[in-house]
Amino acid sequence: DRATDPIRLDDLEAAHSSCPCASTDADDHAAAGAHLADLHAAVEDLDAARGRAAAVETDLARAVTDAGFEDAEAARALVLPREDLVRERSLVSAHNERIAAAEGVTNDLEVATAMAGDAPDIPTLLEAAHSVREALLSARTGADDAERTRRSLQRLVPMVTTACSALARASARDARVREVADTVGGTGPENTLRMRLTSFVLAARLEKVASLANERLAVMGGGRYLLEHSDDLAARGARSGLGLRVLDQWTGRARDTATLSGGESFMASLALALGLADAVREEAGGFDLGTLFIDEGFGTLDDDSLEQVVTVLDGLREGGRAVGVVSHVADLRSRITNQAIVHKGPAGSTVEIRAGAAEPAA
Repeated sequence: DRATDPIRLDDLEAAHSSCPCASTDADDHAAAGAHLADLHAAVEDLDAARGRAAAVETDLARAVTDAGFEDAEAARALVLPREDLVRERSLVSAHNERIAAAEGVTNDLEVATAMAGDAPDIPTLLEAAHSVREALLSARTGADDAERTRRSLQRLVPMVTTACSALARASARDARVREVADTVGGTGPENTLRMRLTSFVLAARLEKVASLANERLAVMGGGRYLLEHSDDLAARGARSGLGLRVLDQWTGRARDTATLSGGESFMASLALALGLADAVREEAGGFDLGTLFIDEGFGTLDDDSLEQVVTVLDGLREGGRAVGVVSHVADLRSRITNQAIVHKGPAGSTVEIRAGAAEPAA
């Protein structure tokens, strides 16, 4: 305000005459002042940036020298493209990971203990590894063979199962057939007498024959002996079931037929033959065996026994049977009316027929 302070205003106008704004307008002066302030700040920023650039260049020079390069241009020439840099960084990272893994292994207590010991025998270990590798290959080959065999067996299982089922049925049938065969043959484990089925059937017939034979033997033997069927076990595992024994009525004891004398054996045999004929007649519905031949044995009889035997034979003839006796006993010639006599001679044997009259006893 010139009214309040004219002197100061004049001084200021005189000083402003040299102002860079070169304007008398106060607003222009203010704008110029703001630009000058901005310029001063920019100059200060430039000085600071130059200082930092100098420090960076110093650090760059030191880093380039420490890295073994002559200057920054040499280092810049070796800078990789971004793709290559990424790849190299990946390789470095993988390498560092391997180093960390290796350090982890080497830091392991067992590994450290092993490394502290004697150095391993590498050739021996290599040879062992080779042997193990061959064994592994052989095992794999065997495993492959086993797998092929397993698949083959899987294909065979249904056939084997079917065959086993058929075999089981055949085995069961064979067991039944074998049981029947053992029963028929008398070789079953439960057949202690080793008696065949035929022998079992014949044993029943033998009991009947012995019963009928006793009717004849009672006459010929004077009632002393009776024949009995015996199924006692034979000696040394022989087949049993068709044995006979003699019951001696005088002693009340049963004994073997082998203990009979020659004449007694003949009478027992004759009684059995006659008993068999009677049994056949009963089984055949009354069909009679009309002819019976007796070959020898009479010479073993004493006079009383011979008389009893002839009495039985006479009874057979009276019943309508024809009884032929082959014997050289002279006493029989006086009892037999119809005879066929064989004469021996140098020219051979001749037969003489005599009928109707018995030859008188000598």
